Amino acid sequence: MSGPFFDEMHNPDGSLRELYRQIQEWIDENPPDFIEMKRREAEFLYRRTGITFAVYSEGGSTERIIPFDIIPRLIDANEWDLLRRGLTQRAQALNAFLADVYSDQRILKERIVDPALILLNSAYEPEMQGVKVPGDVYTHIAGIDIVRVGPEEFYVLEDNARTPSGVSYMLENREMMMRLFPDLFTRYAVAPVDRYPEELLATLASVAPPRISGEPTTVLLTPGRYNSAYYEHSFLADMMGIELVEGQDLFVSDTVVYMRTTEGPKRVDVIYRRVDDAFIDPLTFNPDSMLGVPGLMTAYRAGNVVLANAVGAGIADDKSVYTHVPDMIRFYLDQEPILKNVPTYKCSEADDLAYTLEHLEELVVKEVHGSGGYGMLVGPKATKEEREKFAEKLKAMPDQFIAQPTLALSTVPTYVNEGIAPRHVDLRPFILCGSEITIVPGGLTRVALKEGSLVVNSSQGGGTKDTWVITGEQARYA
Repeated sequence: MSGPFFDEMHNPDGSLRELYRQIQEWIDENPPDFIEMKRREAEFLYRRTGITFAVYSEGGSTERIIPFDIIPRLIDANEWDLLRRGLTQRAQALNAFLADVYSDQRILKERIVDPALILLNSAYEPEMQGVKVPGDVYTHIAGIDIVRVGPEEFYVLEDNARTPSGVSYMLENREMMMRLFPDLFTRYAVAPVDRYPEELLATLASVAPPRISGEPTTVLLTPGRYNSAYYEHSFLADMMGIELVEGQDLFVSDTVVYMRTTEGPKRVDVIYRRVDDAFIDPLTFNPDSMLGVPGLMTAYRAGNVVLANAVGAGIADDKSVYTHVPDMIRFYLDQEPILKNVPTYKCSEADDLAYTLEHLEELVVKEVHGSGGYGMLVGPKATKEEREKFAEKLKAMPDQFIAQPTLALSTVPTYVNEGIAPRHVDLRPFILCGSEITIVPGGLTRVALKEGSLVVNSSQGGGTKDTWVITGEQARYA
């Protein structure tokens, strides 16, 4: 994974990949002032629509428009087939792991995974031990981050098994591209993504409590309008045609969850919850929480309501547990992993910690529970002083960190102030797990807009792109 960055638009000799030929012709046909006008139009439309996310700091939170790049990222059909198979395999293994951890714990008893790594982990929820969930599905919506480093080299960077966000941007980006550049779509056969809300609702319905004979009542539980992803919560509820509710809108009676409506209480069967475990039920977890529903866990344990994703699913996206996913695939599925992990050093282990401290200038160091690009050190970009300060944190709390080599993330053409230039990207496909596994072709491409930056998170200055999986004539070209 070292060496020059893989350019998704060009071959190693600098020639254009056939997949991108129509993109290049479109760029050549349109003057820079036209492209700039369209970029400004996209920004205006995002602002008018109110597509924002919150950036938290010591001074509170700031609402921002997520930067949107107007040049799509293309993925060949063969490349997507590899990703689809690998993502399906990984989602199956993660759900099997969660079902095992909260029941027989075979993987712990056979010491394939250290029991202390799970049972002493803050993401492990003892309250879920022995709780049966429909279909043994614990992570119904998974966002698995993928990086590309070569023609057929894709690596899983991390697993998001709790409440992965970003799907609203995937859908809005496609809507924006179709509105601004309909002519560009005529040049490619692009796999659609607009069925995602329908498929999400069908996935949630497929895991409703067994007693349901008709259409289950599904709601989306949000922490409220001050949450950083509130736009996405309201967007998805609207697209699925379900109620967007807060904790105060629900109550539990005789281990059954009800929603308050103008026509009286209405029984709720499935809750797509975007509230963290600690705040979901003040009677079980944080007693000071005003976001959850008192008694919800009692109803959940009784099998009268389904929570998606399941309480306790976060143990599957802990970055120290991530290192064991290839072992999970072999243990539960008796298969070899289709998608590889990024080589990872667990700082909780003495040898790995020593190596990390000796090679800080070469590594990316992350908190095992961190997200959004926070709490990490990008060694090659850090100053000597920053590395020295971070080394002290590592020595004091080694079990809170993992380290990975600085990946040579692939680049794609991106419209920036200097014109069109290569920028580094990753990809977050969204995997829906219910009675079957469904993956919308593509996902959310995140792009590091700053030259040379490898940090794609929107909270750290990154943006997004529409992701096109090409299914027609151009799909023959790798």
